[in-house]
Amino acid sequence: MLRKKRIGIAVFLALAAVLALIIVIHTNPEADPSEEIIKKIISCAVIVFSSVLFAVFYEKLTVLPVELFQNRHLIWKLAKNDFKKRYAGSYLGGVWALMQPVITVGMYYIVFGLIFPDQRQSGEVPFVLFLTAGLVPWFFFSEGLSQGTSALLEYNYLVKKVVFKISILPIIKVIAAIFVHAFFVCILLLVASIYGYYPGIYTIQVIYYSFCLFVFVLALCYTTCSVVVFFRDLSQIINIALQIGMWATPILWDINALNNSLAVTLLKINPLVYIVNGYRSAIYESKWFFEDFFSTMYFWIITVVLFLFGSLVFKRLKPHFADVL
Repeated sequence: MLRKKRIGIAVFLALAAVLALIIVIHTNPEADPSEEIIKKIISCAVIVFSSVLFAVFYEKLTVLPVELFQNRHLIWKLAKNDFKKRYAGSYLGGVWALMQPVITVGMYYIVFGLIFPDQRQSGEVPFVLFLTAGLVPWFFFSEGLSQGTSALLEYNYLVKKVVFKISILPIIKVIAAIFVHAFFVCILLLVASIYGYYPGIYTIQVIYYSFCLFVFVLALCYTTCSVVVFFRDLSQIINIALQIGMWATPILWDINALNNSLAVTLLKINPLVYIVNGYRSAIYESKWFFEDFFSTMYFWIITVVLFLFGSLVFKRLKPHFADVL
């Protein structure tokens, strides 16, 4: 029975890969170069191979997702409490969570949009919209990664409880960051509407890219929250990496303005490039995510590998958390 289940999963995912290839090829067959089609065929082959591996190691790979799903009600409750207690006792409460990103966007707009307008590279799109579309996903990534990394340290009293599922702690922090992210998505849509880019069918993709970012951040957090228990300096390293990463990601500048193809290829290794460009595609470029099939497959392959790696690291180090904390 179990073997039939594995085979069924592999066949299903393989058919899904073939279907995706057919959809992509026939989306715009005249404008799709042969080299791009070859890349997509290779990507689908990787999906088929991955689906077979997924079927073979089905039990080991689904332990953590199943555990998170079974505790979904507790996760949601703790995530809301985490967001509320973060600003408990202050007069403005959760407003403080919204002020810093708003001020940051305003400062960047004044500096690069008004004082140094020649430094901006947003093409025909208004710079404030170009900037906001890049900063909104970055704020979520930065907040989610920082908070998720410190999840075990902050909830150390729960880690020491034998019966508590500590695997839900990182996702609690990431979900708490979504509350602020949802607010800024609304601000982004408002800014886009002011400049004439009204929400349409393509805007629905914001949900997809938010989900992509959520899974990517969670995948990183399971590794970082496990390592930081034994190596506290990792938090400071991550803060520095976030400062560098903001400039290495096309947030304040346009990657399409680069003339060096090698530089563009190297920069696209960063999975956040897919996310940032995706938000802009959903808001004002009117482009579907599956039109960039190769980048989509690359992002999800990297994300799944990071999630599996994080799950393995978390599982191996989990027995020692209580002793160190």
